Amino acid sequence: MGKPVVGEVVVLPFPQTNLKAGKRRPALVVADLVGDDLILCQITSQSRADTYSVPLLLADFEGGRLPVDSFIRTNRLFTVEQSVILYAIARIREAKLAEAQAKIRELICGPVHQLQNPQA
Repeated sequence: MGKPVVGEVVVLPFPQTNLKAGKRRPALVVADLVGDDLILCQITSQSRADTYSVPLLLADFEGGRLPVDSFIRTNRLFTVEQSVILYAIARIREAKLAEAQAKIRELICGPVHQLQNPQA
């Protein structure tokens, strides 16, 4: 398998909190770093009562899919070496990727406020 690309949903083993081997879980590739590293975002089927989750529905895929409607957890970012990724399962549409990336930017940089021209 080649290096996954931004917008792909991949499957990898997530470690448990006790550092034992974890279950295979999906994640979204949100950034391709120089070398073998990628930045991923956790995907879950569990709804969260927060402003960070982005719904991921069947219509949001341009190739492949997940078995159930899910949520991209934009506040759950992590860096992995591509070798831990087991396989790619799907690719999301550009609009959904842009929505997730906007949430990540807002999380890291704070809300975007438009500058107002006081002379207008």
